[in-house]
Amino acid sequence: MKVLNIYFSATGNTAKTAATIEKTVADAGHEVTTVQVKEGVQVEFLDYDMIFMGSGVYHWLPGKPLMKLIEKVSEGYRKSGEIQRNPKRRANIKAVTYCTYGGTHTGIREARPATMWMGQFFEHLGIEVVADWYVIGEFHGTWKDLSVSGRLGDIRNRPNEWDLKDLAEKTRAILSIL
Repeated sequence: MKVLNIYFSATGNTAKTAATIEKTVADAGHEVTTVQVKEGVQVEFLDYDMIFMGSGVYHWLPGKPLMKLIEKVSEGYRKSGEIQRNPKRRANIKAVTYCTYGGTHTGIREARPATMWMGQFFEHLGIEVVADWYVIGEFHGTWKDLSVSGRLGDIRNRPNEWDLKDLAEKTRAILSIL
């Protein structure tokens, strides 16, 4: 299986998550391409059998660089006719959306809009989203104090070893059923 693992990470939390997915997919014997979203990145999503897409959560949405990439790619797919009203399901491509989040105010509810936003990109292409994953991640920089004062309790040093082992298990499980 040919797998794309694409992500945006401003603080390193989502990069840890993406690295775990990459290693797990490779260890399972699949070809994996991991792409960190930066200025100028280009990706042909329809060339893959499985796509993992992730980001940190910023005001309930994915990071702006990932959103800009998706908007640009979507425009190209609209022009080429790949995005249509009521798109037919592409049986050969599946997707998983994932995010890292701190959930200071309302917990996981702050993260759900981000994965839903990413998922709509896939749905408009007729790609089935088979899972949405949420990984707790600590705050960094000027927001660091929120790592101990939010709804999720003390989330310093997360994602931690347990979080990443859980993610690896989810990744193995998804790969085994596709």
